[in-house]
Amino acid sequence: MRTALAQVASTSDPAANLRLVRAAVEDAAARGARLVVLPEAAMCAFGTPLAPVAEPLDGPWATGVREVAERAGTTVVVGMFTPGRDGRVRNTLLVTGGGVEASYDKVHLFDALGARESATVEPGRELVVVDVDGVGVGLATCYDLRFPGLFLALADRGAQLVAVPASWGAGPGKRSQWDLLVRARALDSTTFVAACDQADPASAGAGARPVPGAPTGIGASLVASPLGEVVDQLGPEPGALVLDVPTEQVAAVRRVLPVLADRRH
Repeated sequence: MRTALAQVASTSDPAANLRLVRAAVEDAAARGARLVVLPEAAMCAFGTPLAPVAEPLDGPWATGVREVAERAGTTVVVGMFTPGRDGRVRNTLLVTGGGVEASYDKVHLFDALGARESATVEPGRELVVVDVDGVGVGLATCYDLRFPGLFLALADRGAQLVAVPASWGAGPGKRSQWDLLVRARALDSTTFVAACDQADPASAGAGARPVPGAPTGIGASLVASPLGEVVDQLGPEPGALVLDVPTEQVAAVRRVLPVLADRRH
């Protein structure tokens, strides 16, 4: 399945970010992509108050994404914020286009390394796998990468590829952890993992600026194979990675490496 990772650098302006998403989807579709994965927080960069920008899935921002996905004839996975309870928001992945309409609310919230995402974000409770052109595509977001059980559960539900939008925080060791975790989750679950991070805002020019202390991305989006190998990877700057992901290899890998079947609970 031809898959695109559209590594953008979001700003605090949802309207400007929607224009970034539209341009990225149109470019990926022109290159034949059937699945386009954009980062977490594509609607609005972290470091900005989220409650004022959160919109429902039938609001204008999601509708704008839906319209471009339908015009392009491709399935888009993109990070946004939807209203939650008690003044919090949900960190939501919108999945739309190509006959698919679904959403996933981030289950594991980043209450780690001095951050407390749960103070402003309500956790999700449901795992989601969608069908894109006959391929099971699981959904996960950023910090979810640190929880192998989620990826095993997605594989049990039919995922052959897991899309992981992220806005990975910078810091000591964080780049090596990003690479390791993406590869490990692919190997754990014998799926392809397509992890799309926010571009490093320092590499994106004047339009996007780092927000001190906020997880605004390091780039390095990548696709990892069911054997934990890096298929291809971007640098820190905005860009697009478009490649044919041989999802038919998943069944062959699982025959010779049957870790899902061999588990003992």
